[in-house]
Amino acid sequence: MAAVIPSRRALLLAAPALALSGRLARAQNGSWPERPVRVILPWPPGGTADIVGRLFFNALSQGTGKPFVIENRPGATGTIGAAAFAQSTPDGYTVMHGSTGLSVEKALFSNLPYDAGRDFIPVFRTVTVPQFVLVPASLPVRTLAELIAYAKEKRGINGASAGIGSIQHLSMELFARQTGMPVNHVPYRGGAPIYTDLMTGTVDLYFGNANAPVAFVKEGKLRALAHTGKGRLTSLPDVPPVSDLLPGFETYEWNGVFLPKGTSPAVVVRLNKLLNEALARPDVAEKLRSQDLQAERNSPEEFAAFFAAQSQRWQGFVREAGIRLE
Repeated sequence: MAAVIPSRRALLLAAPALALSGRLARAQNGSWPERPVRVILPWPPGGTADIVGRLFFNALSQGTGKPFVIENRPGATGTIGAAAFAQSTPDGYTVMHGSTGLSVEKALFSNLPYDAGRDFIPVFRTVTVPQFVLVPASLPVRTLAELIAYAKEKRGINGASAGIGSIQHLSMELFARQTGMPVNHVPYRGGAPIYTDLMTGTVDLYFGNANAPVAFVKEGKLRALAHTGKGRLTSLPDVPPVSDLLPGFETYEWNGVFLPKGTSPAVVVRLNKLLNEALARPDVAEKLRSQDLQAERNSPEEFAAFFAAQSQRWQGFVREAGIRLE
């Protein structure tokens, strides 16, 4: 039988598929990453997403011998960094460490250049963390009931958030709606800059992620009235949950790692494996536990289901509450 010799056109058409299969094989056998990886973080330095991202990706740098370089791109409730991520090449060398804002923004922005649910691949949920209900130490309240009464007496207090549509904003708005407490919303660009203004009394209230304000509370500079999780937290075990006053009330910030749509499935699996391995490191697990940053092993499929559920919950709430960009 005569040999069939492929035409030049057939070889050219087959070349991209062959190249892709080669990349898949290399990723599957553990060679990815073969060069530095850019990690886009859509929030400023010092916040929860930044702290958690650096912890995990420093562990990945150590484990793989390749740098995972954090690039902070804050602004517009995280959409500036996410837009930059959406434009990246899906080759596995740009990842994003995102947060709760990704599950909210579709209800806030009508002209985003991306759709997080369609254009981003969930890889791994790094942490979930409840918020502390924080007030200045000078504010004459020590319980949630006293806070509500004080706000009603003053006909409104100033409540800070990490940005319109951030979990800090949504948690505060949900609490205000359920209690009838009047709050004037003061959005900031990320959570880290808020604490100075809160300690000086420039703002009166902040639902701050539980890992960040513990030292300020212990030093007497801030007062934690409650937290939005379950039971008691490791760092401040005397602080009760909001659900003691409002049964069923729970809110959490979440952080997670994404790749752009079109990235090789083998890279998704490989990155998830590396992140689960980082979580299993005793030093990483202890740093998370000591700051009430809750983490557990998870797969891309599990994170995708979680992301979809969070998106449904918070986008529905934003529309119901009439929250809009100011």
